[in-house]
Amino acid sequence: MSAKRILPFERVVELHGPALLRFAAAQAPTGRADDVFQETMLAALRAYDQVRDPGSVRAWLFSIAARKAIDAHRDTARAPQPVPDPDPATGAAEAGSVAGSIWAHVRRLPEKQREAVALRFLGDLSHREIAQVMQTSEAAARRNVFEALKRLRAEVDADPRERNETSWRPQAHESSR
Repeated sequence: MSAKRILPFERVVELHGPALLRFAAAQAPTGRADDVFQETMLAALRAYDQVRDPGSVRAWLFSIAARKAIDAHRDTARAPQPVPDPDPATGAAEAGSVAGSIWAHVRRLPEKQREAVALRFLGDLSHREIAQVMQTSEAAARRNVFEALKRLRAEVDADPRERNETSWRPQAHESSR
């Protein structure tokens, strides 16, 4: 076991819970963020006594959350979905609000890029931590974030409504300074 002491689980939840919930909201199917967050916390609590490196608890939690979000997508895909009658007035209003949101563009990214952006900007993880969560190399994690941002910039710049409404350029993170 490491020389570092493992924090009580309650403290871990206080430290990382808000970022995990934001990540769950970005990755989980609509309306399932709370479920994904709770399933993540339950799974983490069950396995917490087996944590070997206190320094990697954050990445470990995000790994669990990423797997739980994938499970939620699978569950949603398997479940029968009721299809409401379309309401033309509502659809137009929703389309306008979605176009103004950068996260609507993020949701359309390829899975790996979407996950990398969510981990980076919602979870505030470093590229090294993103690599651990996504079980890839640090260079691949960095590349996924880079390609996602490049694609998002191109989409936003191509949409005149977004260009005027949204100033979304990400702020530099302390870990990249």
